[in-house]
Amino acid sequence: MISESEEPARLLLELQRATHATLQELTAKLVDLDLSPSEINALGNLSDGRPRTVSELGAAIGIRPTTLTGVLDRLERRGCLTRGVRAGDRRAVLIELTEDGRETADLIAAAIAEIEHQALADLPAEVVGNFRRVLRALAGGGSGE
Repeated sequence: MISESEEPARLLLELQRATHATLQELTAKLVDLDLSPSEINALGNLSDGRPRTVSELGAAIGIRPTTLTGVLDRLERRGCLTRGVRAGDRRAVLIELTEDGRETADLIAAAIAEIEHQALADLPAEVVGNFRRVLRALAGGGSGE
């Protein structure tokens, strides 16, 4: 628990700074892909190969539906993904990576893993586990236990 003498907003500001710093590093590593940070985020979240609905992807990457539509339009034009209907629910738009999209998403996943490894390599596993718990709690997913 955070003591009363600690300022919770400082933790969130530090998290915001860390998010921006890692996004800048990720964008720099992937500059040759010529993707926006939102496009990198979308493909990174799709890198596990699991198709998602637009609403699932939007919730995962935390951007507004209108912004996500533009991101998906650009990625579809680049040949990275397709949009279709989900079997049994024609109202749900299902997003799937193409072969080119999978290759790009794999590059993004590798860059993310490299940045994460460099940042966390010297930390004990317990600290990393606690960090994951904090992130899940902030994201509304509980403590992760």
